This record gives sequence, structure tokens and C-alpha cells, in this order.
Amino acid sequence: MNIPSDRIDALFSAWDKLDSPGCVLAIIKGGEFVYKRGYGMADLERGVPIRADSIFDLGSTGKQFTAAVIAILAHQGFLGLDDPIRKYLPEMPSYAEAIAIRHLIHHTSGLRDYLTLMELSDRPAENIYPEDKLLDLITRQRELNFPPGEEYLYSNSGYFLLGMVAQRVTGKRLTELIHEHIYEPLSMKHSTFNKDHHPIVPNRALSYSRREDGTIVNEISLCGGFGDGAVCSSVEDLFLWDQNFYHNRLNHAQPDLLELMRTAGMLRNGETIPYAAGLFIEDYRGLQSVSHGGSWAGYRSELLRFPKQHFSVICLCNLSDMEPEELARRVADICLEDEIQGHPSPRQDEKPEPASESISLPPGQLTRFTGTYVSLELDTEYILSLQVDRLFLQRSQFAAPELLRPIASHIFKGREIELCFDENNLSVASGRLKNIRFKRA
Repeated sequence: MNIPSDRIDALFSAWDKLDSPGCVLAIIKGGEFVYKRGYGMADLERGVPIRADSIFDLGSTGKQFTAAVIAILAHQGFLGLDDPIRKYLPEMPSYAEAIAIRHLIHHTSGLRDYLTLMELSDRPAENIYPEDKLLDLITRQRELNFPPGEEYLYSNSGYFLLGMVAQRVTGKRLTELIHEHIYEPLSMKHSTFNKDHHPIVPNRALSYSRREDGTIVNEISLCGGFGDGAVCSSVEDLFLWDQNFYHNRLNHAQPDLLELMRTAGMLRNGETIPYAAGLFIEDYRGLQSVSHGGSWAGYRSELLRFPKQHFSVICLCNLSDMEPEELARRVADICLEDEIQGHPSPRQDEKPEPASESISLPPGQLTRFTGTYVSLELDTEYILSLQVDRLFLQRSQFAAPELLRPIASHIFKGREIELCFDENNLSVASGRLKNIRFKRA
């Protein structure tokens, strides 16, 4: 394949500097690297550039490794994909009897996302949270977002629990299982984990974010969750993983492993969803694509595969405002332009969602919402107060008050949160969770 390197490099020129974090790009065609280059710096303090062997935290891109381990353990008889998760996690609430392992794999469990729960309860992701603390946060939830199998809603809680299940049925840490079942058979010798921040990881790119004034700062996370992320790898090792989807070598070349991982989930009503086993199966400009992205701290990643074209793009970044999903697809637009002609780019069809219109409520009507509200599910309290005739939310004594916009007589919106009042009760929704209940203290 003839790679127009000038057009490719132009996509990354904004980060191809000595004073900027950036990314490593790899393009794979027909089982070989056809382009591989680093842009920007892996370590700004020491002046280390990003190289092809630089190591990045993959964030949620690592979910496919957890899914593969679960598929292998199911084949080996350690568990069944239709087993209720309470068989292995008896501390889960009674509603988990209706949640099967398959629901966790496809994000159809209804479980609330634990990262969103942490955010709403003002638990900084930079802190260390042992697995038992994260499990406690999940198990204290009194209800689901929806009945299992009825909807699709991405939830990191599901993959965290898959990791817990794998550990309990084998007596081994998930890190050991991924080493045993994936890294070692594929000779992924430079891949590791970001679960423990103490070990030295050679060639690791550091993690950065950009403040509003443009200043670039270190972005470090020590959260202890695993199963939903924390896999670290390089484009060279991910090449070995990518190629295994054409000729499986895992679990003694189990013939149906690849089929299982690529089979999209299905809802109770028979509707097929775009999520398989740690993989999105979608159409992109007339071509079937298999992909997954990830973000954690300042790391961003995307592994994009077009199986019929035997073509893949890997893009690993170390700056939080980079968008490797978009960059990988723009690389594909260039390299596969002959095959996607006549199929418009999704970017041309995108329309911004209309903003919710605010309404005006008199101060006297706002006053009835003020007070302290307590949630046992989040183990936290919210304080609502009236300031200059506007309603504000304070999540903790350290957080700045957040302005709430009324969009109905009893519903308010913040930056990424919606509050619905009902007499002395408050229901909160945000992103990947619904109906968190608070009571007025």
C-alpha cells in the first residue's frame, strides 16, 4: 500500500513539537506495518520523544482483553456466559439474579457506571481506591438503570465485575490471567498494567492535560479499578493482538473464540446492538469496522480495524484533549479513499444537539428546593442554596458551587447532571446512570 505520508503527517502537525505531548500512529495492511511514527513528546520534563515502542495506558480499549479472558474461561468450564453474576458475586443486591455474565459483556446489565458514581459523590479519580471499595460502591446501589437485557448503556461497572468474576473462579489475579492467556501466547512482551503505580515501566509515555489557559500539566491517576481498563501496551504489541483476529492462537487456537468476540449483543426484543465482546461492530462509510477507544487520565487510544480490507489503524495519545477516534478515521479516509468513494463522512451529517431551553422561576419558587439532600447510594450529600436569585448545587465543601438551570418547574440541569425534585426527594441522572435517589436531611 502506498501511504501518502505528507497527508497523514499533516493530521498530526499540531502535536509534532518538542513542547507538546502527542501520539504514536501505526497503520497495518495485509499483516504488516506500512507506516509507523511518533508525534510529540512522551516526557516533557526530560525531553523524551514518542517512539514506536512507547507504552501507553489504553483505557477502555483494554476491555477486549477482559472479554477475551472471560470467553476463554467459559470455554474451559470455569463459568457460563448465561450464569447469573450472583453465583460468583453473592454480595450483589438481589436484582443481580437477573443479570447474566453476557449482560456485563454487552453493556445491557443496567448497572450504574461506577466512574460516574465516583464523580457524583466527589471521589477524585486521582486517588487510590482498592477493589473492595469500588465493589462496595457498586453493591450499595439499590436499583438498576433499567431491567437487564432491555437497553444498551455503556457501563464500566460491568467490566470491573467481569474482572472480579474471573479472579474468583480461578483464584488468580486478572493481571495473571491476561498474561497467561493473552500476553504470553502472543509474545506481547512489552505490555503491562497501570493498576499499581509503583513499578517502573520502561518507555512509558507520561500523561498530560491542558488547562483552560493553555498550560500543559501532568495528569496522574491512581484509581485501583481493573477489568474495565488499566492495560498498558505499545503499537508493536497491539499489532500482535490485532493480527490474532485473523488467525487465532489463543486458548490452543480455540476455533470459535473469534466468532464469540465479534458477535454483537442482542436485547430482549431481538434488536441487535453495536457492541460485541469489548468491541464495537459498526459500518463506517460503507465498510464494516471493528473498534474500541479508551480514555484514562491524560491517555487517549483507538484501535480501528477494517477486517475485509485487512487494514488497521492504531493511535495512542498522551494528551487529554486529543481525539484518536477521529484521527484514526481520518487516516482511514486517506488510505481507503478508493473504497469509500460515494459514502459521505459521518462528520458531514453531524448536527449539534439542541440545547435545553431554560425557563424562568421566581426566587420564591426556587427557595423550596434549597437544603441538604443525602444519598445512601453515593454515601454523600448535596447542598442546594439560593444565590442572587439563582439555584446552586454544592457537592462538597471543596467544590465550587454549580449553577442549575431550570428547564421545568421541578427539573434543573447543571453541566453534566440533571436534578428532578419530588416533594422532599431528589432524583439525579448523569450520563451513564439514572435515578440516583436523595432525601432531604
